[in-house]
Amino acid sequence: MSEASWCDITTEDAESLVAFYELVMGWKKEPVDMGGYNDYVMMRNDGTPVGGICHKKGVNVSLPGGWINYFTVESLSEALANAIKMGGEKVGDIRHHGSDSFCIIIDPSGSPFALYEKGSD
Repeated sequence: MSEASWCDITTEDAESLVAFYELVMGWKKEPVDMGGYNDYVMMRNDGTPVGGICHKKGVNVSLPGGWINYFTVESLSEALANAIKMGGEKVGDIRHHGSDSFCIIIDPSGSPFALYEKGSD
């Protein structure tokens, strides 16, 4: 079973987009050090994370624009193989966040999304 678990957006001007969502949605930014610049986790007033706003550089330079939904799957390798078999396209390499793994996919309609597998802690 899979479920939507996260979303983020990669853009040329993350600072302006952060300011836009802070004003429009009332979200607050939490900087994430990317080694020379910050990307941002956007938080509701109660501290609940909403999603991420990232600069289109560094590890994110090849990511497509627009909001990307992350779908949690039980097996990243199996879901990735099935996505490619059904006409999906992998963007970049499989990446890791702690013990978790994910990759960006373009589905047959041209829409980006991510497959995300929770690691064992």
